[in-house]
Amino acid sequence: MHFRIFDCWRFAAALLVMTYHFLFFAPGQAAYTETDLLFRLLPLLDMFFMISGFVIMSRYGDRIDTLPAYATFLRRRIARLYPLHLLTLAFFVGVALIGRAGFVHLQLPERWDLHAVPLHLLAIHAWGTTNALSFNYPSWSVSAEIFCYLLFPLVPFVVRRAGALGLTLTLAAYVVGLEIASRAGFFPSGHWTTADTYGAYRALADFMAGGLASLLVTRRALNVTSHAPGLVSLGLAVACMVWQIDVHATLLFLFGAILLIGLSESARPDSTRALAPAMKLTCVSFGIYLWHPVMETLFLSILWKRVIEPTGWIGFHAYLVLPILASILVALLWHYTLDGRIAALLAGTHRRTAPAARLANA
Repeated sequence: MHFRIFDCWRFAAALLVMTYHFLFFAPGQAAYTETDLLFRLLPLLDMFFMISGFVIMSRYGDRIDTLPAYATFLRRRIARLYPLHLLTLAFFVGVALIGRAGFVHLQLPERWDLHAVPLHLLAIHAWGTTNALSFNYPSWSVSAEIFCYLLFPLVPFVVRRAGALGLTLTLAAYVVGLEIASRAGFFPSGHWTTADTYGAYRALADFMAGGLASLLVTRRALNVTSHAPGLVSLGLAVACMVWQIDVHATLLFLFGAILLIGLSESARPDSTRALAPAMKLTCVSFGIYLWHPVMETLFLSILWKRVIEPTGWIGFHAYLVLPILASILVALLWHYTLDGRIAALLAGTHRRTAPAARLANA
């Protein structure tokens, strides 16, 4: 089934991440105060990976039992992520080349290091192969997702051998390992919950947690039919973020929110029918996430900084509406024109992919 509430959460999280990055261009103290507030909400990225693990486990948990099935799974998932990843990478490589030619001055030289291009092409730039984000910086999540896809067969394997308890113990042992690695200084950011260039290992914990939630929903581990408990759990997670309460509590509340909403929405699918029209918009969360740095470059680094801000004829926050809308519109245009067609062609399903099917697979 299609979990509409999850799509709304992903869309809201994508908008918050985009706004956070855009606010770095705010004038004066506003850039610090406003980004500091939104920075506290960045654990919502973990919710992205948990929902991804939930969806993948729900859809493929009992279907990857042979090498051909695994190959088909990887082909379809890579076809879903790679086209936009490569397109936005090409844009930023072009910017790097323009900078090298001396036409523009580029700050943060590590972001434009051409030696990192092969890492991005292979999507291994969040596996600990580099200590700095480069080119389309949010694309570390693409690398992390692919890492999770490669290891996903281990999740249903553990479930077949040891059930939900076995998966729970595996997840707990993995998190303990991440904590030990954090204390040993393995992660450049300090702790695994804030990793990005090493984000694959962070994402795998979230991904497994989402898979566990999916398994518990499928087995109806709890009889939950109201959305209220899941919404309360999400609210508690956000409260932990805002007041900077222990991040582990945040992650537990996020897991609880996904589990409880999964239980309630699967029990009453018609309860979210009113959200159905919004799905035509919320399905572009991934597009917003990868397109917004391109819009940031065009509308903020160039148009705002070089043309509009010096004139003073419009305030930053009023202008901010433009790059936000541009990011959403470009993501919509990509999704409803080329994205589904290219993904279906690469996945080998182009003959039977219809608009409705593309929406369901978003």
